[in-house]
Amino acid sequence: MIGKTYKTMLGDRELSIETGKLAKLVSGSVTLRYGDTMLLVTAQAREERSALDFLPLTVEFEERHYAVGKIPGSFHRREGRPGEKAILSARITDRQIRPLFPKGYRHETQVIITVISADQQNLPDVLGPIGASAALSISDIPWGGPTACVRVGQVGGQFVLNPTTDQMQRSTLDLVVAGTRDAVMMVEAGAQNASEEDLVAAIEFAHAGMQGVIDLIETMRAELGQEKFNILAEGDLSTDLVPEVAEAARAAGLRDALLTVKKKDRGIRTKAVRDAVIAARVPDADAEGAAEQIQALKAAFGKVEKQELRRLILEDDLRADGRNSRTVRPIWIEARPLPRAHGSAIFTRGETQVLGVATLGTERDNLLVDDLTTDENDKFMLHYNFPPYSTGEVKRMGGQSRREIGHGNLAKRAIRAVLPTFEEFPYVIRLVGEVLESNGSSSMATVCAGTLALMDAGVPIKAPVAGVAMGLVMEGEKYRVLTDILGLEDALGDMDFKVCGTAEGVTALQMDIKVGGITPQVMREALAQARDGRLHILGKMAEVLSTPRAELSPTAPRIVSLKINPELIGKVIGPGGKQIRELEAMGAQVTVEEDGTVRIFSADGSAAEAVKTKIESITREAKVGEEFDGTVVKTTPFGAFVNLYTGQDGMLHISQMSEERVGAVEDVLNVGDTLRVKIAGIDDRGKIDLIRPELEGKIAPREARAPRPGGDRGGRPPRRD
Repeated sequence: MIGKTYKTMLGDRELSIETGKLAKLVSGSVTLRYGDTMLLVTAQAREERSALDFLPLTVEFEERHYAVGKIPGSFHRREGRPGEKAILSARITDRQIRPLFPKGYRHETQVIITVISADQQNLPDVLGPIGASAALSISDIPWGGPTACVRVGQVGGQFVLNPTTDQMQRSTLDLVVAGTRDAVMMVEAGAQNASEEDLVAAIEFAHAGMQGVIDLIETMRAELGQEKFNILAEGDLSTDLVPEVAEAARAAGLRDALLTVKKKDRGIRTKAVRDAVIAARVPDADAEGAAEQIQALKAAFGKVEKQELRRLILEDDLRADGRNSRTVRPIWIEARPLPRAHGSAIFTRGETQVLGVATLGTERDNLLVDDLTTDENDKFMLHYNFPPYSTGEVKRMGGQSRREIGHGNLAKRAIRAVLPTFEEFPYVIRLVGEVLESNGSSSMATVCAGTLALMDAGVPIKAPVAGVAMGLVMEGEKYRVLTDILGLEDALGDMDFKVCGTAEGVTALQMDIKVGGITPQVMREALAQARDGRLHILGKMAEVLSTPRAELSPTAPRIVSLKINPELIGKVIGPGGKQIRELEAMGAQVTVEEDGTVRIFSADGSAAEAVKTKIESITREAKVGEEFDGTVVKTTPFGAFVNLYTGQDGMLHISQMSEERVGAVEDVLNVGDTLRVKIAGIDDRGKIDLIRPELEGKIAPREARAPRPGGDRGGRPPRRD
């Protein structure tokens, strides 16, 4: 038999991992199956060491439309660039495996996850990290796993491990957790005002639930794992220079330079200290071997700088900009800085600044989704832009990076929890976060700026949302949690923990650990400290806008909604769409849903009301007993057709025109005449029978009258053939 299969239970379903059957030329290859969802995951590394000074790891998440029996919707009918969902799925895997590569590992490594079957109930995003863990574990690539990844939902107050898509529709929590045997490494969550304690409980539930998967991968590694290749590391001269450089840097004023409030000034002063240390040891930069020595001294200085900053935080509770561990940077806010945007706000916290802009559109502005999910469109979009000038750099401008998509998704999840339903507020919403300055937690500033922009536009959100980024510095048993981290602290710290929520609870969460993992106690402390920071920021936001504006922004288009009988939809659309084109020519967009909901969208409120009046007229349903001043539009030998309102005629029989016998309709009524009529009856085909109200009671109803001589055709004798 080709290949070997390993199985375990994950939640209430079986997870199987097969290896040795597909893609056998790659270093590590596995095929996962969970329900009818299947993934092929491969891991490969180059033998030669890269010259890059960082870990050259790439993770690709490839969605194949054949997995759900679909042909791609692109022009060429083949898969193109990964969509947003695929990029976010790749990031989940990357964030789980990256911290566990050995220090100094510089071999180019690629993990490719290909979705080859998708049942649209068992989501592949959390299976990819499991496959990556298994493929790396049995490969010859040095790696410190295994790890596992699971999703936790909360349905009816109970935690559910790896819920199906149907269960997620009813869940109040969407939590993804990755971890090793002993610790949690990565967390990502969307929630509906979850309490901090509930989140910790859910994370512990997830960590316990993944242990069977870790057991399975360890068994695979023990039975099939290859010998790991030796890391081709280069000697690091800078390590030996650290004690000497540290002493010289402190003497040259490193501490004061590091404790400079402004980022740019801090960089200038720190560089001056570094240059002085190097100049004292390499007086002639052009001498033979000087370049290598300078490079080693720079690397040693970087290590000393990091050590000193961490020491100041741990021992003195003193940060680079002079704050203690719990203080949020100064905040200033401006609402509606853009006069023509539907909603806008500037949120500035320290040296991080984001312009949030809200735009309201119609259903025609939906984001069309062409991936392996069952969703076809999205009525809420949040786009996060991070231009190079925001960090004072010059870089090539192109499409959105994976980082931008990931940060935008976090902000989107945070805000989505407080949006009104589409039925309550029938607009498609686009939020844009333009990062103007960045020195730490620009994604959290986007949450704040986006919330303010929505409130400025008059969107009736349930509650304001704010976000704060937390950090961690840990040395052995000693640690300190940091509120509102700087970019510098993100780089030197051991954790990046972003928490978003309202005053009531958490709506989104993202955590990445750079060390072996953190304990539940550290997590509880970080969440509690984040809550304090979040409440402080919400208070500052409330000083500018505490609730959504009472009126929709004057520049925002108006949407008027009404409900019609679904059987009358054809009247609104008209033959070949003629009627709806005439309506839109009045200055509005019109959408009609199958349930009879009609939405009229226009920048001109009066035009929207005019279209509404027209549709009400077109779809008006007559009722027995109603009276109208009608106009005769046609006469026949047996009666007159009278127009009651647009699109609706009724028939006044010749017998109901006068108390006296009428020989011909034209003796009493002609086309164009107006008269008062009343609806006497409506048959099962919708045909309306009219009477003249002033003659009611004086003439017998048509059904009760005796047949006229010669039949019931208005007194005319029957035809003779």
